Amino acid sequence: MELFDIVDINGVPTGETVERSEAHAKDILHRTAHVWVVRMKDGRPQVLLQKRAAGKESFPGCYDTSSAGHIHAGDEPLDSALREFEEELGIKASEADLSFAGTFHTHYEKTFNTQPFRDNEITFVYVYDKPVDIDSLTLQADEVESVRWFDVDFVKEMIGPPRDEKFCVPADGFGLVLEWLGRTGSPDKR
Repeated sequence: MELFDIVDINGVPTGETVERSEAHAKDILHRTAHVWVVRMKDGRPQVLLQKRAAGKESFPGCYDTSSAGHIHAGDEPLDSALREFEEELGIKASEADLSFAGTFHTHYEKTFNTQPFRDNEITFVYVYDKPVDIDSLTLQADEVESVRWFDVDFVKEMIGPPRDEKFCVPADGFGLVLEWLGRTGSPDKR
């Protein structure tokens, strides 16, 4: 049984918990953690996106954040980000390797494989800018089909109106990464 903390609009736990299935069925606010891998290639910023496994309950086969997952009840966002990062991509990072970029709120209802899916989440966004060789990653097969580098400008175009349905990258999370890049400069110049 996967339990989440019920949180307020700021992502602060209320002291109550909820099962994963109930959180999505009843539109209950909970938390997730995302890690975005960034690099510079030929002077242009790029992000590493994962292609979600075909068996995922939401957005199967779509390109998404480098690594993402729910924050379990009692866990902290940074610890969850590090756990998911290692589970999904095989990257064992330290707390110092991740930079906090901010939070955003996601709230929507969609249908996947004829099943309704409700998402109401506060997401904690982190950036990882250490070198990554995608050929040496260990992908979690039931979560991630593959990974690929994309130029930031291309992703911006794919998720802007009209959105390309092959990309389920959250626009607000991507915006936080762009802001982070603007504040810190390119990854290879720090």
